[in-house]
Amino acid sequence: MRTPPRFDRGHTDDLMTFLAASPSPYHAVASAAERLEKAGFRQVSETDAWDGTLGGKYVLRGGAIIAWYVPEGATPHTPFRIVGAHTDSPNLRVKPRPDSAAHGWRQVSVEIYGGPLLNSWLDRDLGLAGRLSLRDGTSRLVNIDRPLLRVPQLAIHLDRTVSSEGLKLDKQRHLQPIWGLGDDVRDGDLIAFLEEESGLPKGEVTGWDLMTHSVEPPAYLGRDKELLAGPRMDNLLSVHAGTAALAAVATSGDELPHIPVLAAFDHEENGSQSDTGADGPLLGGVLERSVFARGGSYEDRARAFAGTVCLSSDTGHAVHPNYAERHDPTHHPRADEGPILKVNVNNRYATDGSGRAIFAAACERAGVPLQTFVSNNSMPCGTTIGPITAARHGIRTVDIGVAILSMHSARELCGAKDPYLLANALAAFLEG
Repeated sequence: MRTPPRFDRGHTDDLMTFLAASPSPYHAVASAAERLEKAGFRQVSETDAWDGTLGGKYVLRGGAIIAWYVPEGATPHTPFRIVGAHTDSPNLRVKPRPDSAAHGWRQVSVEIYGGPLLNSWLDRDLGLAGRLSLRDGTSRLVNIDRPLLRVPQLAIHLDRTVSSEGLKLDKQRHLQPIWGLGDDVRDGDLIAFLEEESGLPKGEVTGWDLMTHSVEPPAYLGRDKELLAGPRMDNLLSVHAGTAALAAVATSGDELPHIPVLAAFDHEENGSQSDTGADGPLLGGVLERSVFARGGSYEDRARAFAGTVCLSSDTGHAVHPNYAERHDPTHHPRADEGPILKVNVNNRYATDGSGRAIFAAACERAGVPLQTFVSNNSMPCGTTIGPITAARHGIRTVDIGVAILSMHSARELCGAKDPYLLANALAAFLEG
């Protein structure tokens, strides 16, 4: 076993930069691609013919990225080592007709995406980011990273029951943000504003995928700055760690027995059923084309998949000091004590005993401590891309992650060391 890695705050600093630069899945994959480009990776188009050359390559599709590194000595049937993650987070997303007004307030019509903690979006300064689709068929990223929107909470004087009965929010009526004054509904006003902000001619935008985000930047927390607070750590923390691990392995010069892969999907928070989700064909198509581009056959593809292992890396639940009874009494993951292995015998997580052994070996090689998470039997268990990946592609999959608090809040919390420990464990796994 290696000596546990000395904490490098530079990794967590870079994670904070990554989170701030990635207010949407489209920005997240662009940020990941930028880091991979610096490590020598190059983008390939899905519409072009692929070659079997060595080195790092990646595919971008919407809010998803698949990146892989073909090392010296790789054969058509060389297995893959995959780090899987997702780029999306619960938030408020702009509707097709975004402009509305009521009682002297101009508002933006939004739809709830995923399962956010709705109260965390109240009375918070919000920006707007995403993708604009243009008349010529291209797209452009947009990020209004300043206070633009706000969802105001009702004053306690007008709802005396909130103290005794708790906050009750109607998703349709109570979560529409305001962004100005006026009674007139001016269709196209929000999009015209975004066109002006983006330097585009009026009428150039014909489609959009837009979402709100908190403009408060990530920050260290606590007396000794041992905590990290920030947005979208579920699951950009894993995307960042996977990107860092893949870049490190690809530039290490070490001999690799597998082909390391990063697969960061969109739409995990609403079921993964899309062309960029884990339940879509993107990962399988990329891996198969990689095999065939190196002169492989369907038999080589079958052999490669049979030896492939995927780590589904997603955030999990640290034991909550105020709600410890909600956790399994014998499994209490703690902050800054290493990544967690997620287990559920009903296959809400894909981990089995053999998968546990693979990840435990990687953690041991990296000198990283390992914890285990199991849900309280009385509580329903969440799920990840892990079972979907295992079932769709027939590859062994293990569910892991970093333990956090405030999951699905507009702002989440973790130990400042854990992202670095996760990246070290992922690098050891990708090295094989």
